[in-house]
Amino acid sequence: MIRQFAFDLGPAEVFRAEDYFPSRSNAEAFGQVMGAEWPGNRLILVGPAGSGKSHLAHLWADSVGAQVLFAGGLGRVDLAGVKGPIVVEDAPDLAGSAAAEEALFHLWNRAGPLLITAACAPRDWGLVLPDLVSRVQSMSLAHLAPPDDALLSAVLVKLFADRQVHVQPNLIAYLVARMDRSIAVARDLVADLDAQSLRLGKPITRALAASIFGSSEGQDADPDE
Repeated sequence: MIRQFAFDLGPAEVFRAEDYFPSRSNAEAFGQVMGAEWPGNRLILVGPAGSGKSHLAHLWADSVGAQVLFAGGLGRVDLAGVKGPIVVEDAPDLAGSAAAEEALFHLWNRAGPLLITAACAPRDWGLVLPDLVSRVQSMSLAHLAPPDDALLSAVLVKLFADRQVHVQPNLIAYLVARMDRSIAVARDLVADLDAQSLRLGKPITRALAASIFGSSEGQDADPDE
Protein backbone atom coordinates (compact mmCIF):
# COMPACT_ATOMS: atom_id res chain seq x y z
CA MET A 1 0.00 0.00 0.00
CA ILE A 2 1.29 3.47 -0.88
CA ARG A 3 1.94 5.68 2.12
CA GLN A 4 1.54 9.43 1.90
CA PHE A 5 2.93 12.10 1.28
CA ALA A 6 6.04 13.45 -0.38
CA PHE A 7 8.54 16.08 0.57
CA ASP A 8 12.20 16.89 0.02
CA LEU A 9 14.74 15.80 2.65
CA GLY A 10 18.47 16.19 3.08
CA PRO A 11 21.12 18.22 1.24
CA ALA A 12 21.54 15.40 -1.31
CA GLU A 13 17.78 15.38 -1.90
CA VAL A 14 17.29 11.65 -1.52
CA PHE A 15 13.60 11.00 -2.16
CA ARG A 16 12.59 7.99 -0.08
CA ALA A 17 9.17 6.40 0.27
CA GLU A 18 9.68 5.94 4.03
CA ASP A 19 9.91 9.72 4.40
CA TYR A 20 6.33 10.31 3.29
CA PHE A 21 4.09 12.14 5.74
CA PRO A 22 0.32 12.59 5.47
CA SER A 23 -0.91 16.14 5.17
CA ARG A 24 -3.98 17.97 3.98
CA SER A 25 -1.67 20.30 2.04
CA ASN A 26 -0.56 17.61 -0.41
CA ALA A 27 -3.20 14.88 -0.25
CA GLU A 28 -5.10 15.86 -3.39
CA ALA A 29 -1.98 16.31 -5.52
CA PHE A 30 -0.58 12.99 -4.31
CA GLY A 31 -3.77 11.26 -5.37
CA GLN A 32 -3.72 12.90 -8.80
CA VAL A 33 -0.08 12.05 -9.48
CA MET A 34 0.15 8.57 -8.00
CA GLY A 35 -3.33 7.15 -8.01
CA ALA A 36 -5.11 8.02 -11.24
CA GLU A 37 -4.76 8.13 -15.00
CA TRP A 38 -4.07 11.60 -16.34
CA PRO A 39 -6.11 13.21 -19.13
CA GLY A 40 -4.09 12.79 -22.30
CA ASN A 41 -1.42 10.96 -20.29
CA ARG A 42 0.10 14.33 -19.30
CA LEU A 43 0.08 16.32 -16.06
CA ILE A 44 1.63 19.47 -14.60
CA LEU A 45 2.47 19.46 -10.87
CA VAL A 46 2.33 23.05 -9.58
CA GLY A 47 3.41 24.26 -6.16
CA PRO A 48 5.52 26.89 -4.42
CA ALA A 49 9.19 26.35 -3.66
CA GLY A 50 9.62 23.92 -0.79
CA SER A 51 6.21 22.28 -1.16
CA GLY A 52 7.59 18.89 -2.19
CA LYS A 53 7.21 18.88 -5.99
CA SER A 54 10.53 17.20 -6.69
CA HIS A 55 9.98 14.45 -4.13
CA LEU A 56 6.54 13.63 -5.45
CA ALA A 57 7.76 13.72 -9.05
CA HIS A 58 10.66 11.39 -8.25
CA LEU A 59 8.36 8.99 -6.43
CA TRP A 60 6.17 8.78 -9.49
CA ALA A 61 9.27 8.38 -11.67
CA ASP A 62 10.46 5.48 -9.50
CA SER A 63 7.04 3.84 -9.68
CA VAL A 64 6.89 3.87 -13.48
CA GLY A 65 10.59 3.88 -14.43
CA ALA A 66 10.55 7.43 -15.79
CA GLN A 67 13.58 9.47 -16.78
CA VAL A 68 13.96 12.79 -14.93
CA LEU A 69 15.11 15.78 -17.00
CA PHE A 70 15.55 19.43 -16.09
CA ALA A 71 13.89 22.08 -18.20
CA GLY A 72 16.85 24.45 -18.32
CA GLY A 73 19.06 21.79 -19.89
CA LEU A 74 16.58 20.27 -22.36
CA GLY A 75 18.20 22.04 -25.30
CA ARG A 76 21.37 20.01 -24.72
CA VAL A 77 19.66 16.61 -24.34
CA ASP A 78 19.86 13.98 -27.08
CA LEU A 79 16.17 13.21 -27.34
CA ALA A 80 16.88 10.06 -29.33
CA GLY A 81 17.94 8.43 -26.07
CA VAL A 82 14.87 9.56 -24.14
CA LYS A 83 12.17 6.92 -24.11
CA GLY A 84 9.18 5.92 -22.02
CA PRO A 85 7.70 7.96 -19.16
CA ILE A 86 9.34 11.34 -18.57
CA VAL A 87 9.54 13.94 -15.81
CA VAL A 88 10.56 17.48 -16.71
CA GLU A 89 11.47 19.52 -13.64
CA ASP A 90 11.29 23.32 -13.22
CA ALA A 91 9.42 24.23 -16.41
CA PRO A 92 9.80 28.03 -16.02
CA ASP A 93 13.54 27.54 -16.64
CA LEU A 94 12.60 26.96 -20.30
CA ALA A 95 12.06 30.69 -20.79
CA GLY A 96 14.65 32.31 -23.02
CA SER A 97 15.88 29.08 -24.59
CA ALA A 98 14.44 28.32 -28.01
CA ALA A 99 16.23 24.96 -28.05
CA ALA A 100 14.76 23.94 -24.68
CA GLU A 101 11.23 24.94 -25.74
CA GLU A 102 11.61 23.00 -28.97
CA ALA A 103 12.79 19.95 -27.01
CA LEU A 104 9.78 20.05 -24.67
CA PHE A 105 7.51 20.42 -27.71
CA HIS A 106 8.93 17.19 -29.12
CA LEU A 107 8.64 15.42 -25.75
CA TRP A 108 5.01 16.51 -25.45
CA ASN A 109 4.22 14.98 -28.84
CA ARG A 110 5.38 11.53 -27.73
CA ALA A 111 3.00 8.97 -26.30
CA GLY A 112 3.89 9.80 -22.70
CA PRO A 113 3.19 9.73 -19.87
CA LEU A 114 4.73 13.15 -19.22
CA LEU A 115 4.87 14.86 -15.81
CA ILE A 116 6.06 18.49 -15.63
CA THR A 117 6.81 20.38 -12.40
CA ALA A 118 6.60 24.15 -11.99
CA ALA A 119 6.17 26.79 -9.33
CA CYS A 120 3.46 28.52 -11.38
CA ALA A 121 0.87 27.87 -14.08
CA PRO A 122 1.97 27.62 -17.76
CA ARG A 123 0.75 31.13 -18.60
CA ASP A 124 3.53 32.48 -16.34
CA TRP A 125 6.41 30.40 -17.74
CA GLY A 126 7.34 32.99 -20.36
CA LEU A 127 7.14 30.54 -23.27
CA VAL A 128 7.47 31.86 -26.82
CA LEU A 129 6.90 28.84 -29.10
CA PRO A 130 3.18 29.04 -29.99
CA ASP A 131 2.67 25.30 -30.54
CA LEU A 132 4.22 24.54 -27.15
CA VAL A 133 2.15 27.22 -25.41
CA SER A 134 -1.09 25.74 -26.74
CA ARG A 135 -0.11 22.23 -25.70
CA VAL A 136 0.99 22.93 -22.13
CA GLN A 137 -2.00 25.17 -21.51
CA SER A 138 -4.24 22.23 -22.41
CA MET A 139 -2.68 20.02 -19.71
CA SER A 140 -4.37 19.17 -16.42
CA LEU A 141 -2.88 20.65 -13.24
CA ALA A 142 -2.25 19.11 -9.83
CA HIS A 143 -1.68 21.72 -7.10
CA LEU A 144 0.54 21.37 -4.03
CA ALA A 145 -0.15 23.86 -1.24
CA PRO A 146 2.61 25.14 1.07
CA PRO A 147 3.28 22.65 3.90
CA ASP A 148 0.85 22.90 6.81
CA ASP A 149 1.78 22.73 10.51
CA ALA A 150 1.38 18.97 10.72
CA LEU A 151 3.69 18.32 7.78
CA LEU A 152 6.31 20.84 8.91
CA SER A 153 6.30 19.34 12.42
CA ALA A 154 6.84 15.83 11.04
CA VAL A 155 9.61 17.06 8.75
CA LEU A 156 11.43 18.85 11.58
CA VAL A 157 11.26 15.79 13.84
CA LYS A 158 12.64 13.62 11.03
CA LEU A 159 15.42 16.08 10.18
CA PHE A 160 16.57 16.28 13.81
CA ALA A 161 16.40 12.50 14.14
CA ASP A 162 18.52 12.08 11.01
CA ARG A 163 21.20 14.12 12.78
CA GLN A 164 20.73 12.08 15.99
CA VAL A 165 19.64 15.22 17.81
CA HIS A 166 16.93 15.01 20.45
CA VAL A 167 14.82 18.13 20.99
CA GLN A 168 11.83 18.88 23.17
CA PRO A 169 8.38 18.81 21.52
CA ASN A 170 7.75 22.44 22.52
CA LEU A 171 10.74 23.45 20.38
CA ILE A 172 9.10 21.94 17.30
CA ALA A 173 5.94 23.97 17.92
CA TYR A 174 8.06 27.09 18.50
CA LEU A 175 9.87 26.65 15.17
CA VAL A 176 6.73 25.86 13.18
CA ALA A 177 5.04 29.01 14.45
CA ARG A 178 7.89 31.22 13.24
CA MET A 179 9.42 29.67 10.13
CA ASP A 180 8.49 30.15 6.49
CA ARG A 181 6.16 27.49 5.07
CA SER A 182 8.79 25.54 3.19
CA ILE A 183 10.44 22.15 3.58
CA ALA A 184 13.65 23.59 2.15
CA VAL A 185 13.56 26.23 4.92
CA ALA A 186 13.01 23.48 7.49
CA ARG A 187 16.09 21.65 6.22
CA ASP A 188 18.23 24.82 6.38
CA LEU A 189 16.88 25.75 9.81
CA VAL A 190 17.75 22.37 11.33
CA ALA A 191 21.22 22.54 9.78
CA ASP A 192 21.77 26.03 11.20
CA LEU A 193 20.59 25.02 14.66
CA ASP A 194 22.79 21.94 14.67
CA ALA A 195 25.84 23.95 13.55
CA GLN A 196 25.24 26.61 16.21
CA SER A 197 24.74 23.97 18.88
CA LEU A 198 28.03 22.28 18.00
CA ARG A 199 29.89 25.59 17.78
CA LEU A 200 28.66 26.80 21.17
CA GLY A 201 28.70 23.40 22.87
CA LYS A 202 25.08 23.89 23.95
CA PRO A 203 21.87 21.92 23.37
CA ILE A 204 19.30 23.12 20.86
CA THR A 205 16.80 25.14 22.87
CA ARG A 206 14.21 27.85 22.26
CA ALA A 207 16.81 30.46 23.25
CA LEU A 208 19.19 29.16 20.59
CA ALA A 209 16.34 29.10 18.07
CA ALA A 210 15.48 32.69 18.94
CA SER A 211 19.03 33.72 18.06
CA ILE A 212 18.67 32.02 14.67
CA PHE A 213 15.47 33.97 14.03
CA GLY A 214 17.26 37.19 15.02
CA SER A 215 14.94 37.69 17.96
CA SER A 216 15.44 38.31 21.65
CA GLU A 217 12.42 36.12 22.35
CA GLY A 218 13.30 33.18 24.52
CA GLN A 219 16.62 34.60 25.77
CA ASP A 220 15.38 34.49 29.36
CA ALA A 221 14.00 30.99 28.98
CA ASP A 222 15.41 28.00 30.76
CA PRO A 223 18.35 26.89 28.56
CA ASP A 224 17.08 23.31 28.79
CA GLU A 225 13.68 24.19 27.33
